[in-house]
Order: sequence, then structure tokens, then C-alpha cells
Amino acid sequence: MSLTRTLTLMITTTVLFIALIAAVWSYFESNHELEELFDAELAQSSRIVQGLVQHLAPTQSLADLSVTLAKTLQLPVTENALNGVFDEALYGTAGHKYEKKLGFEVWSDQGQPLLNTLKADDGTGLTPGYAWAESGGFQWRTFTLQDPETGFWIRTAQREDIRQELSQELALGNTLPLLVALPLLVLASVMAIQIGFRPLRRVERPIRDMAPERIHPLDTHKAPREVAGFVQAVNGLLQRLDQALERERRFSSDAAHELRTPLTALRLNLEKLSEQHPDSFADLTQSVDRMVHLVEQMLLLSRIESGRGFQKQIADLSELVAQSIADIAPLALRKEIEPSLENPHGSIYIHCQPELITSMMRSLLANALQYSPGGTSIVARLDTTGDKAIIRLCDQGPGIPESDRDKALSRFTRLDQRIGSGAGLGLAIAQRIAERHNGRLSLSGRSDGGEGLCVVVELPLASA
Repeated sequence: MSLTRTLTLMITTTVLFIALIAAVWSYFESNHELEELFDAELAQSSRIVQGLVQHLAPTQSLADLSVTLAKTLQLPVTENALNGVFDEALYGTAGHKYEKKLGFEVWSDQGQPLLNTLKADDGTGLTPGYAWAESGGFQWRTFTLQDPETGFWIRTAQREDIRQELSQELALGNTLPLLVALPLLVLASVMAIQIGFRPLRRVERPIRDMAPERIHPLDTHKAPREVAGFVQAVNGLLQRLDQALERERRFSSDAAHELRTPLTALRLNLEKLSEQHPDSFADLTQSVDRMVHLVEQMLLLSRIESGRGFQKQIADLSELVAQSIADIAPLALRKEIEPSLENPHGSIYIHCQPELITSMMRSLLANALQYSPGGTSIVARLDTTGDKAIIRLCDQGPGIPESDRDKALSRFTRLDQRIGSGAGLGLAIAQRIAERHNGRLSLSGRSDGGEGLCVVVELPLASA
């Protein structure tokens, strides 16, 4: 499981959950506070009308007071309103569109209505405080008080649907910035996680690109403090692994060197004895030759693993392959096998160690000769695709079943002991050489469907 993906999922889910809770809470809290504010404004409006009544009542009769209150608090009726169309704009633009959603009622101390813009007709049994009334098919929120000096009853009202509309708009106005910022917050969290894991990727890259022959400790200064202990443990493991590989390389090289001298001496003695008894030591000579070949392959493999003694340079792959074919041509002719090279591209340049490429081709050609029956052919074809050069070497031998092809690339593996006398290192050496050149070696069947094996080697072309 990806740690980055897990943290991203957990953090974004947590942020979304908390943000949604905050948005819902903010919406309802804002709605509640705005309702409280509207109620406070309703009470304030009633007290303003109360002050107006206290000022006018001592100097005007009830009839005059009713006319004065109507002129002051009664909204003008527009032509559209007379025609049944209630638009939002006020007459002459002399006010706010929500003014006509307010209602005022005034009664004398005797219960005589002096002003009634609400037209709720429920002036009897008035009680001070907040209440609800219905008028014109709408619910109205009301606040009623009685003036202690004049005894007049005063009531102001607001339409509930307008209150709700304003409350929702203002509540959404408070909540909307949070909802708009939420995707940005999630994106910032994801980017922060990606940036936070960059040091780990910087530590991971050297491990991924590290070759067995170039093992080196990781830079602890590039590692975050939280994984410094892990990096130190990896460095210890890399050091032990490098020591183990070095011991293995040294053992293989030393063993091969130590075996070369006595085998050479043994081969010389067998040659002398063979001169005297030609039929008695043929099998023994063949076995010694096989051991000498194995030692030479082990030495070559040791040099490949160590990387010592080879220098990279720009070389023409077509020349290297052609020379390798020419080197094995005498052996092929003795077995009545015809080797050939197909190269429609001319010169193909690669950045390589020519000695290793030649050794790889000789090993592959020797393997093909060993398993090819007489009277057949071996074809090496060179192609290019994209930034890669491709060598395709096909024989007409028994081939290798697809299920055994990976096994055939292992060291000291010979699938059919009855054919040939190799040690099972040829394909392994060729594969290792291809890998050292950042290439790839694979096995496949013939494209024409015939019997045989094709070895495909991909090598990067030399850059311009």
C-alpha cells in the first residue's frame, strides 16, 4: 500500500469532513443569529413608532394622528400594485425594495385602530412581546408593546418569507467562502504531502539505480530526520552486501586463476600421452577442455561483475557482430552450418565496451552452433527501433519451451544434458553483458513458426 496515497486519502477525508461540519454549523449559526438580529430590529422599529406617537399624541386628535401616521409609515401604492403586480422597486425609487415587506399597526388606549398597514384584523386581546400573525397569505413575525404614557398599542411586523430569504442569503454568504476554499485546501494538502515525501524519493532513487558492482552508502544528509535511523540501517545492509559480493567475486576469480595453471599443465601432459596412445585419452582430453572452457567463462564473468579492465567507447555494432561471425565461421563450416548477417541499416553506433560485446556475441554464436544440427543456418539480424539497437540471433535447433526460458538464463543451467558440453554459463554471461550496457536480453521462438530459438538483445544507441 502506498503511504502517500494513504496519507492523502486520510487527510483529504478528514479535511472534507471537518469542513462540511464547519460549513453546516456556520450556516445554521448564522441563520439563528440573523433571526435574532431581525427580532431586535423589529423591537427597535416598534420603539421608534412609540416615540413618534408620544410626540404627536398630546398635540393632535385621534383623526389627525391617524392621518399623520399613515403619511409617515404607510408605503406609497404603485400603479403596478393597483394592477395586481407587486414588483420589488418602490415608487420613484424612494426607498428599499424590502420596505413594503414591513407592517405597522397602532391602536389607541381605547382599542381604536389608528394605523393598520398589516391588515391582520386581530387587534383585540393584544399582548406585549413577539408573536405570529397571518395576513395576505403570508406569515408575519410581530412585536407588540403598549406605551405607558399614552396607553397606545403599537405593533410592527416583518414577513417571514423575506426574513428567511435574507437569513439564507447572508448565511450562505458566510458559508460560501469556506466551500469555495475547500477544493483549494484539499489541493494544498495533496501538494504538501507530495512535497513532504520528496526527501524520501531522493533517498529511494540512488537505491533503485544502484548497480551490484557499484554499491555505495546513501547520503544521510538528504534523509528526513524521521527516517535517518532507517537510512543508517540500509547503509549497514548495503555495506554487508557489498562485502559479501566482493568476497564472492574474489573467490570466483581466485578459484578460476588457481585452476587455470594446473589445468593447462594437465592438458599438456594429456597431449603428450595422446601422441603415444591416441585412443585412450580422447574422452579425458575432452573433459579437461570443458573444464578449461568453464574456467575461462568464470574469469570472464568475474571481470564483468567487477567492471575492471574494460573502457567504454563509441563502436560500430555491425562491425563487432560481423567480426564475431567471422571468428566462429571455421567451426560452423566443420559442422556444415551456415552463419549469416542481415543488416539493412549499415553502421549502427553504440556506446559500449567492445570486448564485452564481442564476448557476448561469441558466447551466443557458440551456444547456437552447439545446439544446431548440421545442414542448418544461423542468422543474425540487426535492426533499430527508436533509441535502441536490436540484435536477433536465430538458429534451427531444438529450441527452448517458453516455460523454461527464464530458467535457461540462470547460471550453470543446462536444460538438455545430452546435447553439447557447455557449463550452462553462456546465456547468463550474455545477459549480464547486456545489462551492464543498460540493455536487455530475452529468448523467443522463431517468427516464421519454425523449430529453433531466437535470442534478442536490445542495446541503447549512442547519442548524437
